[in-house]
Amino acid sequence: MARLAQRVGHGLGVLGFVVDDEHLRAHRFVVLRHGWSVWIPARDNRRCTAPERADEATSGVHGTPALGYDRTTSGTDARRMHSRHESWFGRRGQEGVNRMRSEAAGQCGSGTAPSASTDPVFGGKRVHFIGIGGSGMSGLAQLLQRRGARVSGTDQSWSEVLDRLGGDGITVSVDAQPTELPACDLVVASAAVKDHHPLLQAARRRGVEVLNYAQALGRVMIGRTGISIAGTHGKSTTTGMLAHVLITAGIDPSFIVGATCNQIGGGSRVGTERIPAGSLAGAPGVMVAEACEYNRSFHSHRPTLALINNIEEDHLDFYTGGLDEIIASFNAFAARLPDRTQGGRLLIAHDGAHRRRVTAGLACAVSSFGFAALADYRVQFDAQSRECSVSHRGSELLRWTSRLLGDHNVLNSAAAGILATWVGAERARIEEGLSTFGGVDRRLQHMGDRALATGGTARVYDDYGHHPTEVDATLRAIRAGLAPTRLVCVFQPHQHSRTRHLLDEFAQSFGHADIVLVPDIYFVRDSAEDAQSVSSGDLVAKLRERGAQAWHIPSFEGIVDRLDQIAQDGDLVVVMGAGPVWEIGRDWLARAAAPATGTTP
Repeated sequence: MARLAQRVGHGLGVLGFVVDDEHLRAHRFVVLRHGWSVWIPARDNRRCTAPERADEATSGVHGTPALGYDRTTSGTDARRMHSRHESWFGRRGQEGVNRMRSEAAGQCGSGTAPSASTDPVFGGKRVHFIGIGGSGMSGLAQLLQRRGARVSGTDQSWSEVLDRLGGDGITVSVDAQPTELPACDLVVASAAVKDHHPLLQAARRRGVEVLNYAQALGRVMIGRTGISIAGTHGKSTTTGMLAHVLITAGIDPSFIVGATCNQIGGGSRVGTERIPAGSLAGAPGVMVAEACEYNRSFHSHRPTLALINNIEEDHLDFYTGGLDEIIASFNAFAARLPDRTQGGRLLIAHDGAHRRRVTAGLACAVSSFGFAALADYRVQFDAQSRECSVSHRGSELLRWTSRLLGDHNVLNSAAAGILATWVGAERARIEEGLSTFGGVDRRLQHMGDRALATGGTARVYDDYGHHPTEVDATLRAIRAGLAPTRLVCVFQPHQHSRTRHLLDEFAQSFGHADIVLVPDIYFVRDSAEDAQSVSSGDLVAKLRERGAQAWHIPSFEGIVDRLDQIAQDGDLVVVMGAGPVWEIGRDWLARAAAPATGTTP
């Protein structure tokens, strides 16, 4: 049967072979015409689920698109190529496929496709999430719940995220030391969960399969046109923006973004099984996902299209080999894309992503984008009008006006727009989506204005930036786009290991701030030795060496008190960091205006 499937599938642009997937080891897939497949339990061929519409059912490496043509092919050419596939299929393979269908029907029954609300991999399964309150984990939990899984989860502390999950019908509990694992078929664990966690140990004792977040997300991509958004910076914004653009264009995507975005309904969404509009109407539905490089988790993705926005040193607690190891990891991620003849395409920054090293030896099609004149997709931007454009081979492709501040967000927008053209969205709808996108939570988000006792107001913003490049880009964008009288930055370093490795770079990234207030470092994924190796005081000392007005104030409450003392009319206060530093902005806005002394800290 494997040989028959190989013969029939050859040249179709589908995976026409039996798959014994390492992640789906209890099943085999026989992929039929147009991406239909039969899901046959390996140990009992008498029972199986309904056939899965899975053009990207894979051998554990990557998926392939339904029609086997380049994603930039015009609608007319695509239909012509599709017709050629149909003709070839009819001449040489129809009889064999009919035999496979008959065999499958005899083993499985009706052979109808699942509804849009039922996931062929997770539907009906009891899935328990450990660390369900994280941005990516909560989005994945919601997506699986909406696709027919029965989801539960636990986290160490209560949050608004858990309230939202409960509202979606997900059973959630809070326990810093949980010991009772509910009855479940699968456990999904956050990357922050240690291997010795009692619920992981309980799952293994019971023989329950355990996946990390990235592995589970990779399975969600099965049967879809996966788009993975990677890079050291800008992943959440670009993922949210692309999702918004595709929704605006009628593409109806599924997505998971590692941040909340109310404009697109939160952090996840279930779209259609097939692309409903545009030049690729009828192809497998789009699944957009943020792809994080930490712990090489993005190697579990199964995309057809991918973006690499930029690459810098980060997560050096894991990438102990430094930048060379990080570049190699991104190369391995890109190598998971299908061959260019099967629709695999990579969009990579022309500058700032170590493009030549990352793309060496890739089989997929590669295009670059950026401000450089030699980029395949050239981006241009007028800072005064905020009008942006992208041209391809000398012809204008897109033009829009950006609502987001900063040159970095111009590039994020351009990347989202280019990817949208690759899945067949119409130009006018793409431009509308790019022009109306307002950003994701905690990315230069306006929290409110604080009335001061001495008169006047101070604006308060929140930002997730926790890498030197992100800090510099955000402060630069604030200075240029919001023109504050004084810029006060409250920055909480995230991880002792990151702070130690990048201490000199951090010291150079606050040049656009007038005052810098630094609480204690947020402790996460660090050892006791790491915690002793560097402090916020070390960062402040480096900043003062460069002439900055910087102070280490250990507690959040102490910083709120200091803001009361120093705030002046026209100030802009931005709280920055990947930890709970946003609470400082919240608490300062909530506090009744106190008399300000106008003194320095």
